[in-house]
Parts: sequence; C-alpha cells; structure tokens
Amino acid sequence: MVFAIHHYVRKKPQNYELTKGTAKMASNSTPNFQELKQEQVKEFLHDTIVVPEELHANVLVTTVDKVYNWSRASSMWPLLFGLACCAIEMIATASSRFDLARFGMEIMRPSPRQSDLMIVSGTVTKKMVPAIVRIYNQMAEPRYVLAMGACATGGGPFKEGYNVVSGIDKYIPVDVYVPGCPPTPEALIYGLLKVHQKVERQSISKVEWYRKGTSGFVPVPILGPDIFDPRQVALIKQTTIKAAPKPAAAPAKAAPAPAAPKPTVAPVVVVEAPVAEAVAEAPAVEETPAPAATGGHAAPVPLTGKAKERAEQAKARLAAKRGG
Repeated sequence: MVFAIHHYVRKKPQNYELTKGTAKMASNSTPNFQELKQEQVKEFLHDTIVVPEELHANVLVTTVDKVYNWSRASSMWPLLFGLACCAIEMIATASSRFDLARFGMEIMRPSPRQSDLMIVSGTVTKKMVPAIVRIYNQMAEPRYVLAMGACATGGGPFKEGYNVVSGIDKYIPVDVYVPGCPPTPEALIYGLLKVHQKVERQSISKVEWYRKGTSGFVPVPILGPDIFDPRQVALIKQTTIKAAPKPAAAPAKAAPAPAAPKPTVAPVVVVEAPVAEAVAEAPAVEETPAPAATGGHAAPVPLTGKAKERAEQAKARLAAKRGG
C-alpha cells in the first residue's frame, strides 16, 4: 500500500505583500484564481505512479504514522471513574461549558476494555490501589494514564499518611501530570492536549504494544497490614537483611581450670573416755499415758459433771419434741 501518491509544496507568491500587518495583493496580481493557485502550488509526482489529472486536487499525501496517530488522538475514550474532589472538575470539563466533544472525548466508557485513557482523579488510598492496578491491566493497548491533581501526583496534603500512597506512579506508569488541588477544567484540557501530542509523536514501527515479548502487565499489589508491591521483593529483602542486627559472636571457651588437690584425711585416733561418776537420782515424776492413736487423731476427752448434765437435758428436750 502506497500513500505517497501526490505531494504539494506551498510557496509564497512573488506578488504577495504585507503592508502594516494586513495582507493584501499587489496591484499587478493575477485576477484569475486558478492561475494564482498554480503559482502557489508546485507539484512533485511519484516516479512510477501516474495520477490522473482529474484527481490531482483530491489526493492527500501523508504517512501511516500520521493517519494512525490522528485517528487515535481524535477518538480517545476516557475511563469513567473518579476517586475524590478532582472528579467533580473532570465532570465539569465534560459538560457543555468546556465540552470535551471538541476533542472526540465525550464518550466516557464504563468498561476498561473499551477505554484508551485512565484519568486518576483524586486521592489514592492504599485500599484503592489494587483495584486501580487491576483496572489498568484490563485496559487494552495502547493505553495512557493521566494523574489529575496533587493527590494522584504525589500524595497532596495527605502525603506520607498512614492510608494514602504518595502518587499513583509508584504502581502504574503515568504519561501526563496535571498539578492543582483540584485542577481547573482548563488545566485538565491542557493535560489532555499534552496526551494528544504524545500520541502524535509515536511511530507504529517503534511502539511497545506491537513488539513480541513486551508486556505491560503490572502485578496487583497486596493489601495487608500495609500495601505490598510484589515487584519490590528483592529490594525489600536486601533492605531488611542489611537492617537486621548481626548475631552476637559466641564467647570463646575458657581453658579448663586445674583440678584441685584432694584433701588428705588425717587418721582418727579413738580414745576411750573415762567412766563418768554416777549422777544423783532425781525425784520421780508421774508420767500420764499417751493417748491411743485412733485413725491419726487423739482420743476423746471424758466429759465433766456439768457437761454430762447438759447433754442429758438436750437429749430430753429432743425426745419431748419428737414425741409431741
């Protein structure tokens, strides 16, 4: 397929003058418009292709990259989702006052399969990162990402917060950053035009999505006690191993102490003690017999006279109570 069929190069006519900032034709200008057009246009025909004369005014010469990029930039469909206050400005940009339909972007698709551009509009929390990365992986190539606002760009006022990531570019590639808190619709339109300029500079022969062995898949982060990016496993291991305290060296074994000499035992000499003199007899003391052991307890003490009398009275009262 050959696109370079007929090429025109415009040149400034010799009878064209500028006076006081206003373009006007000289007095000796050609009155015939067709003759004037022939003076402004110089034809360069292809060496081997013959273009019929009636088609000379209807042939457009361009490149495949130009047509390919023009069609993509003129019909870029954003993904319909918002995260925080920046989404309100994105909605205002798509409304009638600013009118994204001028750029062919009025169709915001709810499906990532049909979207070309992801506008991350708002604060990105750690709980939302896995969902954003999963949606990004579901978008078909070619795909682009625009970080809208200070929060999506670098964390914004919540930077280094316990539940906010410091920019979505830590997890997915970002093409254009739009600063502001929140950015105005004019700023967002300027960022969208920058995306279009990037698209128009690409070449169909060099883009990654048409090459073998290149994949834009991003591992989905894992949300636990904190957000964890599987791509940083090696870095995390290296950092933690360096920061881990080194185990203390075991103390060297001391040399065994010399054995203490065994004490020598002197021989014991037994000497008989002299017979002690007889001790005077002490007065005899009556010993009361020890109570007999009954199951490990002492024997009951016999009752006195008063105790016996009270026991008899209690028995009489109990018998009278039962009999009555």
